[in-house]
Amino acid sequence: MKSTHTIKKISLVTVLTFVLSLSAVFAQNDTMYIMKAGAIVGQYNLNTEVDSVIFYEPTSGTFTDTRDGNVYNWVKIGDQVWMAENLAYLPSVNQVADGSEDAAGSYYYVYGYDGTNVTDAKAISNYDTYGVLYNWTAAMNGEASSTTNPSGIQGVCPTGWHVPSDAEWTQLTDYIGGTRLAGGKLKETGTTHWNSPNEGATNETGFRALPGGYRSGSGAFVSIGYGGDWWSATEYDATDAWYRSMNYYGSGVYRVSYGKELGFSVRCVRD
Repeated sequence: MKSTHTIKKISLVTVLTFVLSLSAVFAQNDTMYIMKAGAIVGQYNLNTEVDSVIFYEPTSGTFTDTRDGNVYNWVKIGDQVWMAENLAYLPSVNQVADGSEDAAGSYYYVYGYDGTNVTDAKAISNYDTYGVLYNWTAAMNGEASSTTNPSGIQGVCPTGWHVPSDAEWTQLTDYIGGTRLAGGKLKETGTTHWNSPNEGATNETGFRALPGGYRSGSGAFVSIGYGGDWWSATEYDATDAWYRSMNYYGSGVYRVSYGKELGFSVRCVRD
């Protein structure tokens, strides 16, 4: 009588690591090996002991930005993997009105902080909650516009991640039902951070969009609690770039182009 074994779900990375380390040594045909901490802890004959093998791909998790040690949540939505919080990489910080209106050079802001000391900027609660506001040049880290999907623009994102193009944002909103209702599925629920009524918010995607506000072209911080704005890697023209916007009074995602000098949030997509 054929014996039956219950096999735990194992990751593809574990299987591939095992195969590469084992194949040159003594691996037998038609045999599945289970490894833990580099050692074989079980093996099964694929012809007589296994009915099926299930490869489990996680849909959420965390990763660490090696540049500064920040740990981020991520979530898989359709075929894309998005950061589930705003980027907080802060190599330097600028005062709110210091001449960056011309968008020449990379400028970094923390909502509510009007100084140039990175340590002080990171100490305020808005940094922990909403991350950093970047002008488009900073978000792109000086790279040129991209219209492709994926964008191929690492920009200010960590290694292995990139700034999403306009097309990648469209892929996201199309996947979750279109721009009219996508905001509700992306926004964090409740009114801890979003102002009431935070219309339509379900966060069913796990994206957890937050209303981090923005740094305006006139040199002021605006709209925290009321709205959030996120750059794309795609410019509209020499002075404007495409971004996505969400607000507290609607459930939509709005595709807008405006001045590259504005300070918006960034969400990265995994390569």
